[in-house]
Amino acid sequence: MVAGAMNALAGGGSFVSLPALIAAGVPPVQANTSSTVALFPGGLASAWAYRDGASSVGAVPMRALLAATLCGGLVGALLLLRTSSAAFTFVLPWLLLVASLALAFGRRIGEALRARWHIHAHAVLAVQFGLGIYGGYFGGAVGIMMIAVWGLLDNSDIKRLNAPRTLLVSAANAVAVLAFIVAGAVRWPETLAMLAGAVIGGYGGAHLGKRAPANVIRALTLCATACITLVFFLKTYAPTLLQH
Repeated sequence: MVAGAMNALAGGGSFVSLPALIAAGVPPVQANTSSTVALFPGGLASAWAYRDGASSVGAVPMRALLAATLCGGLVGALLLLRTSSAAFTFVLPWLLLVASLALAFGRRIGEALRARWHIHAHAVLAVQFGLGIYGGYFGGAVGIMMIAVWGLLDNSDIKRLNAPRTLLVSAANAVAVLAFIVAGAVRWPETLAMLAGAVIGGYGGAHLGKRAPANVIRALTLCATACITLVFFLKTYAPTLLQH
C-alpha cells in the first residue's frame, strides 16, 4: 500500500516494495522481478490516463522512442534473469543510490543541462535504448531520467513530457513483466498480495496528493529513499569492512 501511494504521489514505490519482498524471504533477483510485476498495473493505469497526450518528443517520433524502449526493456529484463543473487545483492545499493540521486536532483540537473546543451534526435534514441535497459533491469526513477534527456532535444514544456514519460516507462515494464512471467521468475503469492495492496495504496495516494502539500510529499519521499539506500549499503558492505 505504501509503495502504491508513493508511486501515485512522487514515485519511488520500488524503494519500499523491493526491500519488503527481500525481508519476506524472497531472493533478491526474484524480489526485483516480483516487485516490477506487482507495481505494473498501477503504472499501466497511469499510462492509460495519459494516452491522449502521448505524442512525439521534439523531432523524435513516438514510434521510434517506443521501439527503442521496448528493445532496451527486453535486454534489461534478460540481463536481470541472468544475474546471480550474489551479484545483484552487491550491485543493488548502487542502483538504489542512482535512483535516489535522480529523484532528488534529476529535475535540477535537467534544467542545468538544457541551459547549456542540445543533442541530436539520433542521440536521444541511443540514450532511450540505454534507459530502456535500465528500466527492464531495475527502473528506479527512470521516468525522471527520460525527461532530463528529452529536455536536451528541444524546449518542450516539462508537463507535456509527462504523458510520453508515463507511456514509455510502462512499455519498458510491460516487456520486462512478460519476460519475467515466461521465465517463471515471479513469486506469485507475495506478488499478488503486494499487487492488491499497491492498487489500494495508489488509489488512496492519488486522493492524498490532492490535499497534502507537494513540498511535504517530496521531503518524505526523499527521506525514505535515502534511509533505505543507506540501510542497503550498510547491510551489504558493513560486514566486509568490519572484518578488516
